[in-house]
Amino acid sequence: MDKVSAFGKSIGSSFTPFAARTTQYVKEQLGQAEDRTQLPPDYIELEKRVDALKQVHQKMLQVTTQYSNESYDYTNIRENITDLGRSVSEKIQLLSTATTAAEAQAALTAPPVAKPQPKTFAHAVARASLASSQLLQQQHSGAGEDPLATALEKYALASEQVGEARLSQDAQIQARFLAGWNTTLNTNLMFSTRARRSVENSRLLLDAAKTRAKGGMFKLPGKPDQQHHEEAETSEDAKVEIEQAEDEFVGQTEEAVGVMKNVLDTPEPLRNLADLIAAQLEFHKKAYEILSELAPVVDNLQVDQEASYRKSREGTS
Repeated sequence: MDKVSAFGKSIGSSFTPFAARTTQYVKEQLGQAEDRTQLPPDYIELEKRVDALKQVHQKMLQVTTQYSNESYDYTNIRENITDLGRSVSEKIQLLSTATTAAEAQAALTAPPVAKPQPKTFAHAVARASLASSQLLQQQHSGAGEDPLATALEKYALASEQVGEARLSQDAQIQARFLAGWNTTLNTNLMFSTRARRSVENSRLLLDAAKTRAKGGMFKLPGKPDQQHHEEAETSEDAKVEIEQAEDEFVGQTEEAVGVMKNVLDTPEPLRNLADLIAAQLEFHKKAYEILSELAPVVDNLQVDQEASYRKSREGTS
């Protein structure tokens, strides 16, 4: 009988922590739990802020990850393998030594000496401009050079430089922004998620202990004095179990608060964003400088061509 009584006495504490948490969780989901330990308001506020920060990282990375895709602005553009063979500057160098139309065509379709040319919109514009320039030059029979062909060649070189600047921007963003924000999302915020899960698990264990204490012990027929003695021991054991669960809950909560504050206070995300903006600024500044240098050259070509056109019109009138 003593062994049976001992079994009845320990039946409430024989659950594994996982089983206790699961039972308590199911009761709460079914609305059968009488009491639920409330988390401190400050803790709940931290949770909301961390959740918002996580959503911010997910939303921003969903878009800015495109900076890892070289051809993000190279859509619906049809180019063949020969177009991607050499860079524009390499083709122009080859064209400068061509003495026949066949040699010029060979220069345009020369096979790559390294990897294929980048698939960016600016590089595609550069390749199209150079090919267009050569088409005009091949059919030009007048004195000097075709002004439109000359302008297109210069535009091709400038566009290639803009494309290279864009690739440099993307590399900086990948290293200084994407890497940092992915680390925050997949490491720092993940740590906070684990810490919060530990808090929830410890709360469930605490409430499960409280529920078992309120439910009483497993009773067997026996002497009243013996049952009273066993109930007293069970009450004392339940008290100790609750105190231990409370200590664990408080400890896990304090640890989670520290982890969440660290995630929220770290300057890395803002520093990474500043680096993103700096990379974009550097690219746009470089593109502005390239096009600012090109624009007056093309303007002069246009002015000269218009003057020549007017002169020819006056001569025929």
